[in-house]
Amino acid sequence: MNEKPDFQNGRFYRDDGTEINPELVTKSSLCVTCKNDNNPDEEVLCILTRADQEDEADFRCYAYDPLKRY
Repeated sequence: MNEKPDFQNGRFYRDDGTEINPELVTKSSLCVTCKNDNNPDEEVLCILTRADQEDEADFRCYAYDPLKRY
């Protein structure tokens, strides 16, 4: 099993039709503290969530699951 999904066969597009390059989508600091970070089963959802909010001031992810709970 590959660590990363093969994005060459499946392409992502914004609502305006421009293609999303998964390698260029910025990872939020919130993502680094999430259990889903680097989970290949969640990677597509994570990329699309981040890409959708690239120009937003606040990043929100409803799939966020913190590594540690205090």
